[in-house]
Amino acid sequence: MIDHTVLSAANLRKEYGAIVAVDGVSFDVGRNEILGLLGPNGAGKTTIINMILGVLEPSSGSIRVEEIDARQHRASALARTNFAAVYAPLPGNLTVAQNLRIFGLLYDVKDLRRRIDELLDQFELRRFRDVKCGVLSSGEQTRVGLAKAFLNRPTLLLLDEPTASLDPAAAHDVRRRICDYARDAGVGILWTSHNMYEVEEVCHRVLFLSRGKILLEGDPKRLPAERGCKTLEDLFIAVAREPLALELT
Repeated sequence: MIDHTVLSAANLRKEYGAIVAVDGVSFDVGRNEILGLLGPNGAGKTTIINMILGVLEPSSGSIRVEEIDARQHRASALARTNFAAVYAPLPGNLTVAQNLRIFGLLYDVKDLRRRIDELLDQFELRRFRDVKCGVLSSGEQTRVGLAKAFLNRPTLLLLDEPTASLDPAAAHDVRRRICDYARDAGVGILWTSHNMYEVEEVCHRVLFLSRGKILLEGDPKRLPAERGCKTLEDLFIAVAREPLALELT
């Protein structure tokens, strides 16, 4: 039971001519909840995130961020939202501090200098303050991206493959920081990943997408057994290979 809904998506649909990328998807994300959005490549995960961010216009359906209609009041909804993905690094020719300052100004963050200092400490980035992002390691760049994502203290955080390409130690550190933030800051998180170990560790609920539709929903620790699979990875493979069989069971 969700106590407070941070994100509500209702009957989202995205069409590209005759191609339906997202087909009537509905779900909620609650405060302090991490919801996993899973599925094979092409299932519609990134399209959904881009519609929530306003990068793509839904063909139909509604998106509400803390009861704000994101299609009618985009600026107000986005002020409560932020995003991070390893495939979307910050400008490499700017230093860590410069990147955080520019994005802080875009989000109209109050007392920005103090907020940047807080994030530099929180993500152990102070020694990289004046280092250009382009020369940082993958793990360091990911931490900078998360610091940017936390700048405006969002109530909705969208994470698209946040630990992809990171080594196990760096990925563990990033997961811990995100989970701590979800718990302590009262944020709702929508998390996509192909790492089922990670999903089982961090997500309270998961949605499995197939061909633009939600096929399965449930607790990642119990859902595999409920669907006759040994592990979440086995279930992911079944969704990718035989979605119709799962839909009928």
